Amino acid sequence: MGTDRAERVGIVVATACLVVLVVVDVSVPRDIIVDSLFSLAPLVACAVCSVEVTAGFGLVALALSVWSGWLNDAWGHPQQWVRLIDVFAVSAVAVTVAVVRIRRERRFARVSRIAEMAQRAVLPVIPSPIEGLTAATRYLSASEDSVVGGDLYDCSLTEGYTRFIVGDVRGKGIGAVEQAARVIRAFRQAAATQPTLPEVVEDMDSYLRAFFDEEEFVTAVIIDATTPDLLSLVNCGHQPALMARAAGPTEFLDVPPGVPLGLGHDAQPRSYSWEPGDRLLLYTDGLTEARNDAGDFFPLLEHADLVRSGTIENALDGLLDQLRRFVPGGALGDDLAAVLLERAGPYTADPQARSLVGNGGAPSPSMR
Repeated sequence: MGTDRAERVGIVVATACLVVLVVVDVSVPRDIIVDSLFSLAPLVACAVCSVEVTAGFGLVALALSVWSGWLNDAWGHPQQWVRLIDVFAVSAVAVTVAVVRIRRERRFARVSRIAEMAQRAVLPVIPSPIEGLTAATRYLSASEDSVVGGDLYDCSLTEGYTRFIVGDVRGKGIGAVEQAARVIRAFRQAAATQPTLPEVVEDMDSYLRAFFDEEEFVTAVIIDATTPDLLSLVNCGHQPALMARAAGPTEFLDVPPGVPLGLGHDAQPRSYSWEPGDRLLLYTDGLTEARNDAGDFFPLLEHADLVRSGTIENALDGLLDQLRRFVPGGALGDDLAAVLLERAGPYTADPQARSLVGNGGAPSPSMR
């Protein structure tokens, strides 16, 4: 629930309390005194409203307590002053609670912004176009009351290899951002030097284990797009990549899910042909684990047409706009990183080169 909406609800509930108590005070016999209950209104307000609104309800509660004493001819009794002091004391406590709450919320918001900026700082700018393909990237922060996570993406463009990674570090907060930076560093070192994706995974896993504790790991999908019309993938316990073909079906690529990085290296690569206009979507679980009011997960495959529509920038924006409409209030419960790749340019001249890449020269599963 957004801050403004929560405050509006708090105002309505606090006002309803006062109205009900006034009706009760007018209706019951004079020997039944409800003055002290007027302090319920500032107590309700302090949980979600500003200091000014809370103080306003406190003043109204005091005024109604004075009015109630007049209505019930209670000002001739010392007990009425006790009730008035009680309303004043509770209202003062409510204002104090509101002050402390707002200070803590602002401090948490500052820490969250720092964490988000740190996370964005480790994420690279992926150039587009790249020889043979174009790329679009997006990173969406979770709702303001959630803790920043370790979602990441990166690319390695060297003279020998064109490779991409999308991953998600287990955990939240600054610690996850720090580990995400290490994952990116490990990827850049391995992707630029190791000849095969299993060796990239092994190199990254060996590097990261020195920094991860027993409960830390990172899920990832790593792509090799070095050969213009062939993709090789490994999946390290991550969400499956989505292939949206320009002239064909849209499907999740059936890459065997290995163990996450930091826990081992049993990656089994798969290779898939792709033609000009085909698109590959890589993403973190902030996309597929988003839920609507009914608790249903976001049906990515049902919105696959959005991945194929317009430019890749427009396609990715359209998909994420649909996601925001799907979740309550457009507020994501988890961070989300996404990369959309599109095959560009003509086919490679040699068809043998297209069909015998990856898996030790074995034919692609999609061509068997």
